[in-house]
Amino acid sequence: MKSTYRDDFKIEGYHFGSGEKTACIVGPMRGDEVQQQYICSQIVRELQAIEAKGGIADGKSILVIPSCNPSSMNVGRRFWAMDGTDINRMFPGYDKGETTQRIAAAVFKSLEGFKYGMQLASFYVPGEFVPHIRMLRTGYEDIKSAELFGMPYVTTREPLPFDTTLLNYNWQIWNTSAFSVYAGQTDSIDVEDSRLATEAVLRFLSGIGAIDYSLTIPGYESLTLNEENLVTLTAHHAGIYVRKRKAGDMVKAGEVLATILHPYDGHVLEEIRCEQDGIVFFSHHRPLVLQNALLYKVVV
Repeated sequence: MKSTYRDDFKIEGYHFGSGEKTACIVGPMRGDEVQQQYICSQIVRELQAIEAKGGIADGKSILVIPSCNPSSMNVGRRFWAMDGTDINRMFPGYDKGETTQRIAAAVFKSLEGFKYGMQLASFYVPGEFVPHIRMLRTGYEDIKSAELFGMPYVTTREPLPFDTTLLNYNWQIWNTSAFSVYAGQTDSIDVEDSRLATEAVLRFLSGIGAIDYSLTIPGYESLTLNEENLVTLTAHHAGIYVRKRKAGDMVKAGEVLATILHPYDGHVLEEIRCEQDGIVFFSHHRPLVLQNALLYKVVV
């Protein structure tokens, strides 16, 4: 698209192999998804090396779109810089609509027809996850294929009305087996989690017969969870948030996971505790929290 500022707005894709539309990987749609951008760059790098060695299977093609929103990333905005709309809430798009609707339409047109689709996604709340694969329960979800990633967890949840505009949802409705890959961080790079996610995508591509690849990190036997069964801990007070436990930590019943302090005199407003033993699945990580903010999700 023509742009008022700097260069024209462009979305670039990397094609590997030829033949049937086997798999596509989509990177950031939001300007703060730095971890996702880094992972996509590593996937492209690995696939270039694999292709140079003749490791892309005959008759298989792979598409990687490293970024769908470079403009917002350039200016440090999470959503579309001009009007604050979210590209990942605009699918399947409308080619005569608002700017983000037209971007979504153009992207979705390029993605239609692929057998498998992977999106490097982020959560709406700031924080970190245990790396996992996430799917919406549309009736078309493919849990068996999700286990090929070898991630610690595979999660599913019922879609809410506004989820019908997500890429994951629309991929499934248009007959693509769709998976959202959550790689721990969003606005910072965790090299270890990034490598785990990169290997997971390559493990999946190897598992479906698209590439010949020797794995360097062993995969997990994935545990499938319904997100509705996770224990959710929220803040009853706003204040300074002091986190004591992070994603992946094992916690005991009654243990203090975090404290919320009064921002003026420092007294403890609240101690965040879980009533059951478990593993921290998600942890809020910003230093300030609002009342009722999501702080933890725990696998029990």
